[in-house]
Amino acid sequence: MSAIKLIAVGNSVGMTLPKDMLARLGVQKGDTLYAVETADGLRLTTTDPEFEAQMEVAKRIMKRRRAVLRELAK
Repeated sequence: MSAIKLIAVGNSVGMTLPKDMLARLGVQKGDTLYAVETADGLRLTTTDPEFEAQMEVAKRIMKRRRAVLRELAK
């Protein structure tokens, strides 16, 4: 478990993440993290959950309509 400190940033509040947590997430200064609500609280992730859901739909369509997409690609 890692402690996350909240700090004042102008009129807002920010948080500082320990270096080891940044390394595990594979992020650095300027990157975007997404907070996803779960039954247990919040989960930080580097992928946009809405985009991932849209990609899953696209994959299903591409698999189902493979022949049509091949013809369109010609």
